[in-house]
Amino acid sequence: MKDLFDKIYKDKGPLGKWADQAEGYFVFPKLEGEIGNRMKFQGKEVITWSVNDYLGLANHPEVRKVDAEAAKQYGSAYPMGARMMSGHTNLHEQLQNELAEFVNKEAAYLLNFGYQGMVSTIDALVGKDDVIVYDVDAHACIIDGVRLHMGKRFTYKHNDVASIEKNLQRAEKIAQQTGGGILLISEGVFGMRGEQGKLKEIVALKEKYNFRLFVDDAHGFGTLGKTGAGAGEEQGVQDQIDVYFATFAKSMASTGAFIAGDQEVIDYLKYNLRSQMFAKSLQMQLVVGALKRLDMLRSMPELKEKLWENVNALQNGLKERGFDIGTTQSCVTPVYLKGSIPEAMALVKDLRENHGVFCSIVVYPVIPKGLILLRMIPTASHTMKDIEETLEAFSSIRERLENGTYKRLSAGVAAAMGN
Repeated sequence: MKDLFDKIYKDKGPLGKWADQAEGYFVFPKLEGEIGNRMKFQGKEVITWSVNDYLGLANHPEVRKVDAEAAKQYGSAYPMGARMMSGHTNLHEQLQNELAEFVNKEAAYLLNFGYQGMVSTIDALVGKDDVIVYDVDAHACIIDGVRLHMGKRFTYKHNDVASIEKNLQRAEKIAQQTGGGILLISEGVFGMRGEQGKLKEIVALKEKYNFRLFVDDAHGFGTLGKTGAGAGEEQGVQDQIDVYFATFAKSMASTGAFIAGDQEVIDYLKYNLRSQMFAKSLQMQLVVGALKRLDMLRSMPELKEKLWENVNALQNGLKERGFDIGTTQSCVTPVYLKGSIPEAMALVKDLRENHGVFCSIVVYPVIPKGLILLRMIPTASHTMKDIEETLEAFSSIRERLENGTYKRLSAGVAAAMGN
């Protein structure tokens, strides 16, 4: 019999093994100052491309004012207790009603956190006789929710309609035997690659197969669609999404999330979401702040217009310079380069120290070995000057990657790690 912690001492995991070289700089970095297009990193000003503040609301003066007033009026505790027992208010209901109307659904229900809420919603929607079909590139919160499922589940190839249909056929055979139903889960926008889910094509399959569609639209809410109602609105199929999910952590620049759908479905979830039934209610200052943010989404379309002006300038500028940004159909802007993990470390250090550009770095095991993904999040707060400086910086680091500079600089790190 082994000590439970043996595996911890012997294997730090694919990311953990880099902790000595990476922590505090490449992972768990400390950005300082007010959230915005430029912040401080290790005492130096950097252009920040890693903050999900799409509409620039985090430090908008109207938002800051309302947040401060709500904190003064309610503190950070009220209401205490779970909503079902003692933490329910008129303002919680008002926010739910306004969110439902905004995303064109009958009803909505607030969630304390997006990740927690997604896991719990999946758990509540399916039983052991039901079958889940979901995208292989689904976000970790979806994967963890699916892991709770005691019935069958199938993954389909990323955004592959033929694979979706094949797995729906497999799911139908099992559901016919068990007497259960089918839940298909997609993201509205896949947060790493920036691609929209094939929602229109998935909805068309409802004519042939009996399933319900659950969409995680964390990155689409507030950024896509004529009104900002998300990927379903963008693709003209919002009314065919059975359960719609979005978080406040992106466009709303806050904490919390919500689900929306038909009244009867939301009523069921309200009484069966364990993560909400047995957790403290979303605190009032966040509820009041979310009402203000939602009002700004509705009444200030110029925020989304400015966001997309910046998105198009950045993405077009990268493509004109020959960079591979994949097939993004959203604000999420991935830049794919070829190189090892040590080369990626040297590249990012150069980008931050010598060019004043801060963006997220993604390497194996999140993406295949030999690839480096620099993930950029344009916001309404960025300026054309930010974009031009960043494009120049990217041209410089690509040249140094291709001429072997980073390989030479990283040789010591690679040797130390046995790579």
